[in-house]
Amino acid sequence: MKILYIIFLSLIVANCSFKKVVKHHGVPFLEKKQSSLIVNKTNKNDIIEILGNPSTKSKFDNDIWIYIERKQTQSKLTKLGKMKIYKNDVLVLEIDNYGILKKKEFYNKDDMKNLKIVKSTTESGFKRNYFVYNFMSSMRQKINDPLNKRAEKQKEISQR
Repeated sequence: MKILYIIFLSLIVANCSFKKVVKHHGVPFLEKKQSSLIVNKTNKNDIIEILGNPSTKSKFDNDIWIYIERKQTQSKLTKLGKMKIYKNDVLVLEIDNYGILKKKEFYNKDDMKNLKIVKSTTESGFKRNYFVYNFMSSMRQKINDPLNKRAEKQKEISQR
């Protein structure tokens, strides 16, 4: 019976790994790869060849391509193995209408701590005294009570 316990325990210990689990998301080695991009020289095809397709694209006056690299690992046992971000890089590329790289900005985890985020919110311009609100509320009332029976019942109750 002791031999069975020893074999079982040795199998468990042999399969354990002391190497931390790393979850990777995005473009690997983004910091190293972005150094080969040259402003006013590199074009869209070169960027796709070096970095692949972007994580996010947006179109304003120029194209803006965003590449992300994020690595997480488990924290210490005292934090119950909660995932901890140890690498968080973002590369923002601005490409003109001709497909040439015009601007390149690289942010790492430390740079993101220094970013200021505005906490104020935008107020909605929709107020109760607008014509549209009045029209929509009357339409809602007609949909909910097409024969106007509620209003008649309220008049009867108020007259008593």
